[in-house]
Amino acid sequence: MALLPSPQQLRYLVALADLGHFGRAAAACAVTQSTLSAGIIALERQLDSTILERGPGKRPVFTPLGLELVGRARHALAALAAVSETAAAARDPLAGPLRLGVIPTIGPFLLPRLMPALRRAFPRLQLWLREDLTNRLADDLAAGRLDLLLLALPAPLPEAETLCVAHDRFIAALPEGHRLAAAPSLPLSALGSERMLLLEDGHCLRDQALTACGLPGVGDTFAATSLHTLVQMVAGGLGVTLLPQLAVEGGVLAGAAVVLKPLSTPQGREIGLAWRARSPRAAEFRDMAPTIAQAIAPSAAPQTN
Repeated sequence: MALLPSPQQLRYLVALADLGHFGRAAAACAVTQSTLSAGIIALERQLDSTILERGPGKRPVFTPLGLELVGRARHALAALAAVSETAAAARDPLAGPLRLGVIPTIGPFLLPRLMPALRRAFPRLQLWLREDLTNRLADDLAAGRLDLLLLALPAPLPEAETLCVAHDRFIAALPEGHRLAAAPSLPLSALGSERMLLLEDGHCLRDQALTACGLPGVGDTFAATSLHTLVQMVAGGLGVTLLPQLAVEGGVLAGAAVVLKPLSTPQGREIGLAWRARSPRAAEFRDMAPTIAQAIAPSAAPQTN
């Protein structure tokens, strides 16, 4: 019988691939660097294969086989974790730790009312939060570092299951005194001649606003790092933008000299949950969806003027 790799060896392998540094990988696994290196060497001997290229460079370089083994190691560790998760979910559903990832255009505006709602609905749940861009959250979900994502859909989420919980419509934001400020609503064509202010690359809201609304003039854009910065740029007369209703209700304007106008043809984004396909906690996540949807639901129509 072949000697199987140990879970610890697989953790060493994945940590080294994720962090690209022996010292940081060892620290993440709570072992010494020599222990991690010895574990990788022992794994190579067990498999009678070369996982890392040996050379003068300090950064680990994986062989093609090594890269394939990293992917299989991720799946193996996720399967092992699912064994414990299945037992825990059966004993006490919606209890214990839950690692939730949320994107920056949702988190600051929803969490202040979502967290109390989740505590009331699921008092035994221990929620750990991470805010980051969609692509990095997707990587963390696939690697088992996160259990559940709250993000805008659609999103590149291979081997994940998703559930839409709400629609978040876009609202046009103009500087005070803008020539379009007197209109009761704005057609998308009216924005075509305006300088569009968008979030920088990496924020899914940027792509979703452009895709959903088919905005022209994309080449002449200025990028912001956050919705709060975007609002201040609009208030400063640099251009116009589209804001999610969720952010408006969450206080992103904060007294800024900005006029809001609904779009005459409603457009928006879908907000949803994502978890690893075949996760043993899938039923729990579906049970949480109504509470999350209720927290997202607008308490009142956004003020426009």
